[in-house]
Amino acid sequence: MKLPILAYGNKTLKVDCDAIATNSDDLNKLIDDMWETMEHAYGCGLAAPQVGETIQLFVVDSIVMYENADIDERKANFIEGDEGMRETFINARIIGKSDETWDEIEGCLSIPDIFKRVTRPWSITIEYLDRDFKAHTKTFHGTTARIIQHEYDHIRGVLFIDRLSAFTKKLIGTKLKKIMSGKIFTDYRMKQ
Repeated sequence: MKLPILAYGNKTLKVDCDAIATNSDDLNKLIDDMWETMEHAYGCGLAAPQVGETIQLFVVDSIVMYENADIDERKANFIEGDEGMRETFINARIIGKSDETWDEIEGCLSIPDIFKRVTRPWSITIEYLDRDFKAHTKTFHGTTARIIQHEYDHIRGVLFIDRLSAFTKKLIGTKLKKIMSGKIFTDYRMKQ
């Protein structure tokens, strides 16, 4: 089922989310609904608070980014042998970040039509449970690491615009007000 995506200004987007204690049919349904919602909105990641659930859950699909990149973008944004991945992250915790950083344009389904450069570590190491509650510790690089960090921020109540300078935030202030007032158009359902 396609869920409405919360728009910038909704207080749920600023919540530091709770850990998930156990797997359940309700959790599996939510995960399925999040994948469907993200794909319908042509996203590459979606976090539970974006659909109104304040739990440590997000989904990431960097395969779509790899497939839509030209050869030069693939070389610049993916390490050799990395063609992206699709994964569900439960109770994720970033345990390592590279000193090497890079700037890239980011956007967010909760903040439509705003795209800005954000500086993030090139690689991260993260511990998480997959949708079967199997534990993983993995290192991701480039675009995949960026998407994971963006979604990880969501479960901590941080939006990508929180990482922008005060000057840049001022420049996008009018657009943010339009989003908060519902005066935006998207191909997917938004909720204030």
